[in-house]
Amino acid sequence: MYEGMEALWRSDGRKRLSESEVRQMNALVLAYVGDTVYDLMVRTYLAEHYAGSAHKLHQLAIGYVSAHAQSDTLHRLLPELSEEEAAVYRRGRNTKSPTVPKNADVTEYRAATGLEALIGFLYLAGRFERLSQIGQMILQPGQEDKPAAKEE
Repeated sequence: MYEGMEALWRSDGRKRLSESEVRQMNALVLAYVGDTVYDLMVRTYLAEHYAGSAHKLHQLAIGYVSAHAQSDTLHRLLPELSEEEAAVYRRGRNTKSPTVPKNADVTEYRAATGLEALIGFLYLAGRFERLSQIGQMILQPGQEDKPAAKEE
């Protein structure tokens, strides 16, 4: 799954960031990157597994990408995370965000931010195999059919 993720990384040949540099990044920057990577993972999965219009795929994606859905996902994943991954999640969750959640409560929004920080960390650190493993845990058939109680 997502074997091509590495191709997205620095196609201009520049050196990848060191793990130390990635660890030192602001948690909201990790979440900023992670939001896009997570969205790409979800959209790729849906495009590969479901037929339908872009609108229908977008509706299915909400079952994964809303703060409510991401919070639920994170709580399912927590037991599977390493200590380091859990620490990255907590750092993202606990970072004060200037953004006010529109359609989620603060607890869900912070959990979603923590998940996005973890995804961003794994991507920027070049841990594509682990990112793929987590993607497989997240992207399970039937998950997208759960109604997203609160849409973003």
